[in-house]
Amino acid sequence: MKVGLLPGRMLNFLCKHLDCHLPEGKRRRGRLVSKDGRCNIEFGNVEEQTRFAFLSDIWTTVLDLKWRFQMAIFLTAFLGSWFLFGLLWYAVAYLHQDLPQFNPSPNHTPCVENINGLTSSFLFSLETQVTIGYGFRCVTEQCATAISLLIAQSILGVVVNSFMCGAILAKISRPKKRGKTITFSKNAAISKRGGKLSLIIRVANLRKSLLIGSHIYGKLLKTTVTPEGETIILDQVNIDFMVDAGNENLFFISPLTIYHIIDKNSPFFEMTAETILQQDFELVVFLDGTVEATSATCQVRTSYIPEEVFWGYRFAPIVSKTKEGKYRVDFSNFSKMVAVDTPHCAFCLYNERDAKTRLKKAYDNPGFELSEVNEIDETKM
Repeated sequence: MKVGLLPGRMLNFLCKHLDCHLPEGKRRRGRLVSKDGRCNIEFGNVEEQTRFAFLSDIWTTVLDLKWRFQMAIFLTAFLGSWFLFGLLWYAVAYLHQDLPQFNPSPNHTPCVENINGLTSSFLFSLETQVTIGYGFRCVTEQCATAISLLIAQSILGVVVNSFMCGAILAKISRPKKRGKTITFSKNAAISKRGGKLSLIIRVANLRKSLLIGSHIYGKLLKTTVTPEGETIILDQVNIDFMVDAGNENLFFISPLTIYHIIDKNSPFFEMTAETILQQDFELVVFLDGTVEATSATCQVRTSYIPEEVFWGYRFAPIVSKTKEGKYRVDFSNFSKMVAVDTPHCAFCLYNERDAKTRLKKAYDNPGFELSEVNEIDETKM
């Protein structure tokens, strides 16, 4: 056995050993959506016919490529077209015997002036497609083939320029780049808000320009088993988020604290402060809106796993007012939390509220005693 393989095998053994002995709530959980909104999913065994569908939608395929691949396509499209038409111009000059190796007569009129070889053919192709026009090489009226080739290259050059330049511009101005300036808090909190137990998240817009028609909602992803015994992985449950002014058309100029009320219809209702870490779920939060500058729709998303949900905390204040009357946002407290008194489960909070309500209505009053009265029938004859 090689000595160099020992450290790697020992490391793998320790990692597996420690992972097996970690508590259930401390094991590393997989994410479908990363904190920055990227989807962690892999498609396998895709049919060949389906793969050709990506070529039919070549515009979206090019936009979804990484920058290094898109730049490689950009350079290949231009250099390839220049070199291809350079070969065609060389073939025209060769067939018409315009090259110096054929010793043309002084009265010979070439198809293209001053093409002496493959290099000059490539230069003429480059000048034609990018419309440089140095005036040294030009097409004559001698060959219809050369005129047809000039028209074809001019049309194809416009198509290549429009597609590639448009793809670069569209990729630079994609709406998801606007989403980079929308940030969510690293963690979520559970505490009472307005007398109700709520799951609280903070979101901020780092730009002064607004997102028009903003809407916030969530999806809870978990594995469920149907009554028929079917196991559904990544089952989606709607999670309604709101702010004090509602969840539609948000005035998103300052950081907002959004919350989900944990009532009897909430999937968090049966969770407690002690059992939430043993749960297996992923909360994905979405923010949809329209970019004010470009009128393009934009979606920002993030996710939270049980280890990132803190029970019994709320967010620290972040907005203050200066002496000059300006509002100041302190982003150092954006994800900071403070501990607050919170019931350890939603069921306990609702039982406590129901008990207080019954007490006010004189239900279950320990001071109330019922005494029986024996009635005497005095109508005996």
